[in-house]
Parts: sequence; structure tokens; C-alpha cells
Amino acid sequence: MILDKSYQIAKVDNRIYGSFIEHLGRAVYGGIYEPSHPEADEQGFRRDVMELVRQLQVPIVRYPGGNMVSAYNWEDGVGPRKERPRRLELAWRTIETNEMGTNEFADWAAKVNAEVMMAVNLGTRGVDAARNLIEYTNHPGGTYWSELRKQHGYKEPHNIKTWCLGNEMDGPWQVGQKTPYEYGRIAQETGKAMKLVDPTIELVACGSSNSSMPTFPEYEATTLDLAYEQIDYISLHQYYGNRSNDTANYLAKNLDMDNFIKTVISTCDYIKAKHRSKKTINLSFDEWNVWYHSNEADNLIEPWSVAPPQLEDIYNFEDALLVGSMLITFLQHADRVKMACLAQLVNVIAPIMTENNGRAWKQTIFYPYYHASVYGRGISLKPILNSPKYDSADFTDIPYVDSAAVLNEKEDEVTIFMVNKHLHDSIVLTADLRSFEGFALKEHIVLENDDLKAVNTKEREEVKPHNKGKSVLREGILEADLPKTSWNVIRLAKKKV
Repeated sequence: MILDKSYQIAKVDNRIYGSFIEHLGRAVYGGIYEPSHPEADEQGFRRDVMELVRQLQVPIVRYPGGNMVSAYNWEDGVGPRKERPRRLELAWRTIETNEMGTNEFADWAAKVNAEVMMAVNLGTRGVDAARNLIEYTNHPGGTYWSELRKQHGYKEPHNIKTWCLGNEMDGPWQVGQKTPYEYGRIAQETGKAMKLVDPTIELVACGSSNSSMPTFPEYEATTLDLAYEQIDYISLHQYYGNRSNDTANYLAKNLDMDNFIKTVISTCDYIKAKHRSKKTINLSFDEWNVWYHSNEADNLIEPWSVAPPQLEDIYNFEDALLVGSMLITFLQHADRVKMACLAQLVNVIAPIMTENNGRAWKQTIFYPYYHASVYGRGISLKPILNSPKYDSADFTDIPYVDSAAVLNEKEDEVTIFMVNKHLHDSIVLTADLRSFEGFALKEHIVLENDDLKAVNTKEREEVKPHNKGKSVLREGILEADLPKTSWNVIRLAKKKV
């Protein structure tokens, strides 16, 4: 590898380390909110969960959905709790009690030092509900909806600046599914109205629900063509699994994510050229993760219950490796991927798990997410890497080593993130770091385990990092041992004079 501080991709937007809380399963009820829990604060929020979220330094959290937002009436979740209606939640076929809503979530986000990314319902509703909601959250006062917020105990506006125009509107599973033209038009008109209320907001339009949708990338192209001047980002969603139990193929799936990102960038730039526009549309990868472990269990859940254990994937060690490679992929595209949301944050396909009235613990995927969020802030650099390659069932020329690097000029630190995908062998890295004169090796963190299927439970943490990685830096040349199937974080800092 050659790593030079002049080989810069872009400044990392910290919001690529965002996450997602949907009214789904135990993400809200039993996850972030559980008034009966011994660790609950005065608002019913679990302190143990908030502490883990703060450790992750999550900068922004998408809310309240997700699929559920497409039939959600935001008015149900504000005002006195005893007056809030219980509703049939159609996306996941549960009962929504509406104990948590917009104001409570804004309070929770402030407590964990995160911004809110709010989604509006463009399935069963549209322009009117969206413009009323942003008036409620962002307008200072003197109008019906802003004064109603004050009556509900919130004198100051929440000033939510990032808004999603619906969710996965191309999906046949979505309440109010729309064709590309139908969605493009409602996104255009809703965005126009919302920016009249608050011109300072940023808007995220729906892209395809995943890269295998039959209308991809036509959906993006049509939506952008219609709503280009109103929107600022286009969304991407993608989940991966290892149903065939082919680890070598599974660990290569970030190449699919890389191709997805490149295709959407090309589509955005084509429409930019078509419109002769000077405005560049960036990407919000606002749903991404591993999701497949819980599928069979989810089929057994009885409908119309309150906060059942839905989508509770128990992640293993190989899942953590793929999550690491996906984070590396975002850093490699830091010039265009400006936001991303690990879906989701607590219990539902999440890095944090809880038991009701019990403990909270870190899943295996917690660690690469934590390392990237804490150490991956600054300028994304472009490593020039020569790695051995392999082929798998679905991919060819797969580098055994994925890599990204971030220069934190404020702290005079550089962090190299690497995944070794080789199932049997360690790989020795030789890196030319001579442009980082005066830097010394600070630590080499490694996440490794001989059992690819090892998991963490409330009783025992089988998968956790150590900082005993084998690295030596001499005269600007780094030699590092990357153990087989491992996530590596190599940190260097400028020597203090």
C-alpha cells in the first residue's frame, strides 16, 4: 500500500455514521423506551441503551420509519399520552400505541447527542400532512401548528434539518406504492411546500428499495428528472445475508454495494447534465446492514400484538467483517455518500440488543461501527493498494484486503481500516507512509475469532476487539500482520515535540 496525505477523496461527512429507529418490533418499546425498566430515566428512556448509543457517537438517527411511515399519522404521536389512539400498524401488522412520538424522539435524540432525520408519509398522505408537520417541528410560533407544539410543552422549535420524502415508494410491500412518475411528482410538490415553510432544510428523495428492483435505476432517473431542484439527496437501501453459508462469497458482497453506489452516482450525474444544472445530488445510504438470521422466526409472530420481537438478528463474527467492509466502502465514496444509516440501532437488526426489564449488550457488529464512527472522522484518503485476489460464486477479482484511511488533521492522527477476507491465512501489509513524517504507531486494534459463527450474548461476549495487533513502523514504512478473517484498525499519531 501507498498512503499519501495528498491523495484525498473528500472530507468525511460525519452523518455517514448515522442510524435508524423505526416503530418496529422492540426498537422503540423495550429498546430505547421502557418506563418500567430499572434504568429508565424520568421520560422512560433506558439509560443503559443511551450510554451505548453515546459510545457509538451516532450523529443522526432516521425516524419514525421505514415501512411504517407510509401509513402513519404523525398527529397520533403528539399531545397528552392518554389521548393518543392505538392504531393498526399495517407495515409490520402490529398495534402501535403511540406512546412515543415526534417530541419524545427529539428529546431522546438530544440526550444521545444526535440530530433527527425525519421521514414524512407519502404513502397514504402527502403535501398537506408534511407541510403541517414541519410547521409543527420547525416554525417558531404564532401559527396553528407551532402554537400546538407549545401547548404540548415545547416552546422552542426542534429545527429538524434533514427530511426523507417517504420510504421505499417503489416497493409492492409499501402502503401507497407509487410508479416512478407518481412518486417524482409528489416528491416535487411536497418538497416545494416544505421548503416554503423552512428554506434551510435538506430533502432526501426515495431511490430504489434495493439494486435488484426491476425499475432500478429508472426509478432514480425519473424521480430526479421531476424533482431535481427540490431535493438534495437520493436514498439507497441494501441488506445482505449468507443464506448459502458460503463465507468467501458473503464477504465479497460489499462489491455489490460499491457497484450500486457507482450506478446511482452515474444516474444523478446524467440528470444533472440533462438539466444543465450546477447542483450536484449526493447520496444518503439510509438503510444498510446484514439481515437474514431472523427471517424464519419472524414468520411465526402472531399479528396485532404490541412490540413483538421482530427482525432480531443475532449477529456472528463473519457479519461483523462484512459490516466493516461496507463501512470501508462508504469511506471510499466519501465525495458523494454524505449520509448513511445503519438499520437499525436497537434490537431490530441492530448493534445493540436488550432484554425487557433486563440487560443491554453489544452485538458483534457494534465494534466495526464503533471504530469507524470514533476514528473515521476527517479527510478520507485514497490508499493505493495492491492486494491478492480471489473468485467466488457471484464475484471475480475480489481483493482479499479492503482498505480505507482517514486523516484527522485536528488531532494529527491517521487511521487505516482494513479487512482481511482470507479464510485461512494471515496477510502481511507493507505500507509506504513516508508522507506522514513525524508520525508514530499508536495502536493496532484487531477483531478476530477462529469461529466465524461466534456470537455475543447477554452472558458472554465471544467477539470483542483487542489492541495487540502486530505492527511496526520504521522510517515511514509500516509492516502489519493482518490475521485471517479479521477487522483491523491501525492508528498513527504525530509525535508531540
